[in-house]
Amino acid sequence: MFGNAFTGWHAIILLVVILLLFGAPKLPALARSLGQSMKIFKNEVKNPDAPADPAPSTAPSAEGTDTAPKS
Repeated sequence: MFGNAFTGWHAIILLVVILLLFGAPKLPALARSLGQSMKIFKNEVKNPDAPADPAPSTAPSAEGTDTAPKS
């Protein structure tokens, strides 16, 4: 029924709309993020029982700070 519904013109129009929505400067970051997400997804599909890599902590370490009230 919809065998030839998606043609080359549809792809071009779709790319132009994406370019207008996100803007040219953001497209490389968007593509990089999509690639990383696909890589993680493929890893999880291939090896679902493996533990996930812990996300790197960006919060500063609380080591050496004293929050107890001083008397």
